[in-house]
Amino acid sequence: MPRRSVWIVILEFALMAVAVAQEPQSEGQRLNLNRLVGEALTNNPDIQAAQQRFEAATAVIPQVQTLPDPRVNLSYREVIDREGMYGLSQEIPFPGKLGLRGEVASKEAERAEQEYQAVRLTVIARLKEAYFDLHLVHESLEVIEKNRVLLVNFEKTARARYTVGQGAQQDVFRAQAEISRLLQRIAVFEQQGRSLRAEINRILRRPPADPLGIPEEIKVTPLEHGPTEIQALVEQAAPLLRAQVKGVERGDKAIALAKREYYPDFELSAAGVRNESLRLDGYQVGLSVKVPLYYATKQRYGVKEAVAGREAAFQDLWATKQELFFRVQDNLARLTRAEELVRLLTEALIPQARLTLASAQASYAVGKVDFLTLLNSLLTLQDNEIELHGEMTEHEKALARLEEIIGERP
Repeated sequence: MPRRSVWIVILEFALMAVAVAQEPQSEGQRLNLNRLVGEALTNNPDIQAAQQRFEAATAVIPQVQTLPDPRVNLSYREVIDREGMYGLSQEIPFPGKLGLRGEVASKEAERAEQEYQAVRLTVIARLKEAYFDLHLVHESLEVIEKNRVLLVNFEKTARARYTVGQGAQQDVFRAQAEISRLLQRIAVFEQQGRSLRAEINRILRRPPADPLGIPEEIKVTPLEHGPTEIQALVEQAAPLLRAQVKGVERGDKAIALAKREYYPDFELSAAGVRNESLRLDGYQVGLSVKVPLYYATKQRYGVKEAVAGREAAFQDLWATKQELFFRVQDNLARLTRAEELVRLLTEALIPQARLTLASAQASYAVGKVDFLTLLNSLLTLQDNEIELHGEMTEHEKALARLEEIIGERP
């Protein structure tokens, strides 16, 4: 067997080994995105932590709206007579304070709820992006494998033409070099695939090396809302923005509560008295007033703190709104670009590249074009096909990011 044929056999074995290494994904199994989303919503630790923070914030509300615990008072005194005293005392905040504390806690709980919804949407968006990237890796590997088979045939043809004196030896070397480049690209895509599978497993709270199937075919999903409607949905429904709105509302209630702290709190007490020497019973009632004597360095600065906190929340609201509007415009631009390129690739570039390759193959067989023209035709088609899958992936990822922002399908 000639030396170059041995080289090709070795190369094919190497490609087979790469294909085997690619198979933590059982070839018949399809990876359903909706099933993955459901699993992430159930198992993802970030979602569970956000849910627990929301439940913890909700549990604060009845606590701060409840009166302080009463105190039981027991005492004994002996000077001339012996007296025992027993009773209860209850601290009563100034009217309105408990209600305001409850409103502050309620707004905090509402903000925690919106942050919980935002975390859910963020996790789902990251899962979808990883899923679509994994789809791109799988499709790219299929395109490269198909072209590898063609390149092996081209190498055999170039070698046969060189053997009979109709071709140049450099054509054989070019084919072999391009096959080696395909091996390199396969290795890169394989590494990306392993990383993406590990990322999906992390989101699903699975072991990093847990096997995953092949992503299902994706299509370019059209928008259900126009750009103007999407902008309106950002202000109406975006959980991140609503969380900041709740932060501003909480700040308003905190200011009102801080101002109410200028008013005194009270403590009522009632006690029974027993004089052991005279064997007489009596009672005692009392009212204590907590005077805000140090208001200049306490209550006044409490109001300043609340005002500054509310202003910070308001600025965060504007910053979040501007960021979300930018992200919407950026992803809408990405969607438009991807739709145009998918249409151009599908309707023009790929059909033209296929015709060019078929013509180059026929012409090379009869010696009308050189091997470099044939090779360039194949590589152009390969790049166009991979770019098509890449643009479809970018389109769906932009949709996922828009859904993350507005909380529903855009």
